[in-house]
Amino acid sequence: MHPRLLKTFLAVALSRNVTRAAEAVHLAQSSVSDQIQSLEAELGTALFTRLKSGLELTPAGLALKPIAEELLRLDGEARAAVQAAAEQTSGALTIGALETIASVRLAPWLPGFQASHPDIAVRLKVADSGALLRQLEDGDIDVAFCFDRRDVSNSGADQRFARHMIAAEPLVLVAAPGQNLAPCDLAALAARRFLATEPGCIYRHMFDTAFAEAGIGAPELAAEVGSIGAIARLVAAGSGLGLVPRIAVSDALARGDLTELTWPGEMRTAPLTMIWRRRRVQPPALRQFLAAARETLAPERVRADSGLESANRPNVLFPNNS
Repeated sequence: MHPRLLKTFLAVALSRNVTRAAEAVHLAQSSVSDQIQSLEAELGTALFTRLKSGLELTPAGLALKPIAEELLRLDGEARAAVQAAAEQTSGALTIGALETIASVRLAPWLPGFQASHPDIAVRLKVADSGALLRQLEDGDIDVAFCFDRRDVSNSGADQRFARHMIAAEPLVLVAAPGQNLAPCDLAALAARRFLATEPGCIYRHMFDTAFAEAGIGAPELAAEVGSIGAIARLVAAGSGLGLVPRIAVSDALARGDLTELTWPGEMRTAPLTMIWRRRRVQPPALRQFLAAARETLAPERVRADSGLESANRPNVLFPNNS
């Protein structure tokens, strides 16, 4: 079974649709259909059945899926081992990141990395945190940059992945220009109207946790919106308050479009984390990228913290207020 056929098979199994699978593996729909037919002919059985809801794996397809995933993993490790033994440094990397991280952190840094590593081709994908982890799991990206969750402890995290915290990004309370709040506690602040992203988003998790850990119910929302950019614009228009990572609104604060207010209690932070799949042998290109990111992407004050050097250190999303 050729790895190319197995990759196409897994793309169809994931999307349950030939058109979406073709987009994922960058092939024509006819090529995807031909490859699935070739694999079925080789194995002597049907791997999919067509239903109204989409393509479904047959019992034979279900049996093949975990084996195909393992075979592709071994294929990648074999190639990495050969490249390492041959001291090959060239290669291609696909990086995934949240939009904010991509534009503020990676965009200024990547040109320097590419200039010093011209033999490594880098592709950048932007997605939400859930999609990034799925793409990392499926092998569509090599490393993801996103904010980590507090409830992903060292014992509870997926042990297939390694993590390294790049920076502890402060959360900031923002309001429209000219809007000031008298000093207040969290309970009084919770009586105000806020704008937040939708449930399931890492930014919404940060918002909800900020109040829940103090034993206070979440504030009334003026609206649930789809992005941090939309929150910044609505806050600037006076629709409510926002609690977001500073990195996401630094430009708006610098322009004076937003005002930063005092957050009651200890400053809260969110770890900007680099996540990649554990392998027995890392591809040389990925190994060089990870080393460069550890050394040069983090701010000096973060690199100086020796406690951040272990990729296996438990990540804490918010410090306690107590």
